[in-house]
Formats: sequence, C-alpha cells, structure tokens
Amino acid sequence: MFFDLDWYWWIVFLILLAVSVPFKIRFMRWWYDRQQKQKKERHEKWGDDE
Repeated sequence: MFFDLDWYWWIVFLILLAVSVPFKIRFMRWWYDRQQKQKKERHEKWGDDE
C-alpha cells in the first residue's frame, strides 16, 4: 500500500485528522479573541480617564 500502510491505518489517520481540525479551528478563534482582548486592555490602560 501507499507508504507501506494497510488500509485500516489510513482510515484511523483520516478519522484523527477529521476530529483534530475542528479543535484547531476552535483554538485559533479562541487565540485570536484572546489577543484582541489583550490588545484592547493595553490600549484602554493608557487612555484618558475623563
């Protein structure tokens, strides 16, 4: 077979890939929101308090 792997290892690999992609997308969204929140807090920290 391709890369000397049996067919069932390819199915396991594809299932793991299919499960990991949504978690990666969720993590990237969380990381982006976290960065934006930190950036906003830093900006507001030195803003005018009037």
